[in-house]
Amino acid sequence: MKVVAINGSPRKEGNTAKLIKNVFSKLEEEGIETEIIQLGGNPVRGCIGCMKCWENKDNRCIIKNDMINDCIEKMIEADGIIIGTPTYFADVNAETKALIDRAGFVSLANDNLFKRKVGAAVVAVRRAGAIHAFDSINHLFTINQMLIPGSRYWNMGIGLAPGDVESDEEGIQTMKILGENMAWLLKKIQD
Repeated sequence: MKVVAINGSPRKEGNTAKLIKNVFSKLEEEGIETEIIQLGGNPVRGCIGCMKCWENKDNRCIIKNDMINDCIEKMIEADGIIIGTPTYFADVNAETKALIDRAGFVSLANDNLFKRKVGAAVVAVRRAGAIHAFDSINHLFTINQMLIPGSRYWNMGIGLAPGDVESDEEGIQTMKILGENMAWLLKKIQD
């Protein structure tokens, strides 16, 4: 089994990555392979609504000059998907939104590529707005008929400067429980 996480933060080793790594620690303890893909900080384009994914049905977005198709390919191959984002103006950042829109359309256009995969949102936030970002990611998961494990709180960690989330004990514990629940669900599906 494998879980791929896509880090939408432009800070490769920032708070979003640290939260993802806490989820990974529990997945890896359960023998689940993990991989993180750095999306944030790379130039990506949003969906242009051309509907070519519905015509071509080739598991790809027509836009080929950025890394979204690489992310989609990794998402198709994985059993579980984590999408991590910082909170920008009470929502996901632009790179994460481009992934949600384009991967979502490609999945739907190709007979629900992500159906029954396990999906989890991970959100880093300075103060407020995380619930809206969390919800935005979960819209991708629910419309694609994915399974979403819970934790003991919403999957968010609080911090501003890189590394600040490590002081958010509740946030770190939430990520670890998310990893445990994600591992449990993945194993139940495999049985």
